[in-house]
Amino acid sequence: MVKKINDFLAGLPMTIVGGVFLLLSFVLPRVGAAWGEYLAWVCVVICGIPLLYLSVWRIIHNKGISKISSALLITVAMIAALLIGDLFAAGEVAFIMELGALLEDATTNRAKKGLTNLIALTPETGRVIRDGQEVLIPVDEIRVGDILRILPGETVPVDGVIVEGETSVDQSVMTGESLPVDKTVGESLYSGTLNRFGAVDIRAVKVGADSSLQRLVRMVSDAQKDQAPTQRIADKWASWLVPVALLIAIAAYVVTKDIVRAVTVMVVFCPCALVLATPTAIIAAIGQATKHGVIIKSGQALERMGQVDTLAFDKTGTLTYGRLQVSDLIPVTCRDGEELLALAAAAESRSEHPLGRAIAAAATEKELTLPPVAEFRMAAGRGVSALVDGKRCLFGNERWMTEQGVVLDGAAQTALEALRAAGKAAVIAAGPEGVLGVIGLSDVMRPEAKTIVSSLTAMGVKPVLLTGDHKGAADYFAAQAGIPEIRAELLPEHKVESVAALKKTGVVCMVGDGVNDAPALKTADVGVAMGVMGSDIAVDAADVALMTDDLTKLPYLKWLSNTTVKTIRGAIALSMCINFAAIILSVTGMLTPTTGALVHNAGSCFVVLLAALLYDRKPRLP
Repeated sequence: MVKKINDFLAGLPMTIVGGVFLLLSFVLPRVGAAWGEYLAWVCVVICGIPLLYLSVWRIIHNKGISKISSALLITVAMIAALLIGDLFAAGEVAFIMELGALLEDATTNRAKKGLTNLIALTPETGRVIRDGQEVLIPVDEIRVGDILRILPGETVPVDGVIVEGETSVDQSVMTGESLPVDKTVGESLYSGTLNRFGAVDIRAVKVGADSSLQRLVRMVSDAQKDQAPTQRIADKWASWLVPVALLIAIAAYVVTKDIVRAVTVMVVFCPCALVLATPTAIIAAIGQATKHGVIIKSGQALERMGQVDTLAFDKTGTLTYGRLQVSDLIPVTCRDGEELLALAAAAESRSEHPLGRAIAAAATEKELTLPPVAEFRMAAGRGVSALVDGKRCLFGNERWMTEQGVVLDGAAQTALEALRAAGKAAVIAAGPEGVLGVIGLSDVMRPEAKTIVSSLTAMGVKPVLLTGDHKGAADYFAAQAGIPEIRAELLPEHKVESVAALKKTGVVCMVGDGVNDAPALKTADVGVAMGVMGSDIAVDAADVALMTDDLTKLPYLKWLSNTTVKTIRGAIALSMCINFAAIILSVTGMLTPTTGALVHNAGSCFVVLLAALLYDRKPRLP
């Protein structure tokens, strides 16, 4: 009951009511209505009770020096002002404290629906083979050793090993790889990944809480719990502000024998400007960031970003667009690259495979005329065959070509090795006379990536690449972007381990877009998600979302954070100078509790003004 009453009084509507009555208590006596000063009691009750509750709660529950907080100092000042009959001063310090608390709460509310979306990726049922029949059973009834059939388009319900069939699997949810991965007998499948083509039978290896997707859920949850809120700066300083204020107030009374001077010292010593400095600056910064298409979910993230010295990039969908494109046309017996592309696109235009669609799209873009196609056949996870312009042709991977008796001569082998070294996918085209050529496909690097990495380096931030792709692709794209440190072939738990290792030597910001990045985004000191291309789970797990997928916002975010921290420090220094001057004036009797409250309120106004100027400040980037 007490907490409900406290929460009601501490809410925004009641705080506004208290502020209105406080203003009336100041104005009315000055226009001849002396009774108006008693209206300040309304503000004292509304804003003072939550303040008293908070200070007592911290004394009871906090440990050690943290029992002494800014709430305690302001409560003491409020009570002292009441004892000498200065209602306005008592109401003013309580109101400013409540206003600061509300502003801070407004900057720290964070969305936490990512776990719900992540859990939703897990299928509710699995197709188990029993006595030669397919039986749909709940996922939690699947046991290790069960044989499951995964049809095209279905999500893998548990971790398993293929015992029959071949397919291509989209496992971007776990590794972030932009390319589907061909799978055959003896190879592993992760829960939560998508079977794209062929039907396969798997033997369950890890089920329930041990499966890859459930471990991913657990890692996000654990990382979320590990993010302890930053202690308010006013409370950090209160451990010495309270005893210093009390000592000065006592000394003033002992020397002057004037209790009013002692109370005035307590009033002007209240850290109201400190309470306002952080939340007002952060609200202004978050407002500016929103104008630039950057959504910052908490003030803590904005403050921490100013300390970041290591920025870990995911590759697919972050440094790259996350879409396949024909990058190389290497003819062997074809006349030229266009003939090779036309032959391949004619057959692949009937394929649903991402590599086939990319080849067909490239031919469409070049406006090539495609030869007629007949007798199209697809071998899941391996390639396609068709009669192209009357000739039997094959288009697929190296393993399938070998199975079909196609000899990969020196030129073809050299082309394959070059593409493999660059981390690119390769589709081999073969006809009756042998290899026609090799087509290379690759993800597309964002054109601004290299400039962004250079800008961040100039700002003292070390770039690192963390990716689930194989090392060849990682090395190729890292070289293009100018990133010296690379960690490749990482599953989600490995990304978490890498971020944790980087945190031992610095403050880490992680930038990613996929579901597989969510645990690392939570583990990092600051998580930044690519908001348009990124999954909902990654966006929910992150502290910051780039709503335009524009990497140029990263240096801007770093600048904004640095500027915000400087603004907060400047506001604190200004408020302390005003407080110091007010203390001297209070001890000498030049200020009363009421005029002291007004002077100390002026310091709070200066703090808010400095924060307001931050809203329209223009970025200065290297």
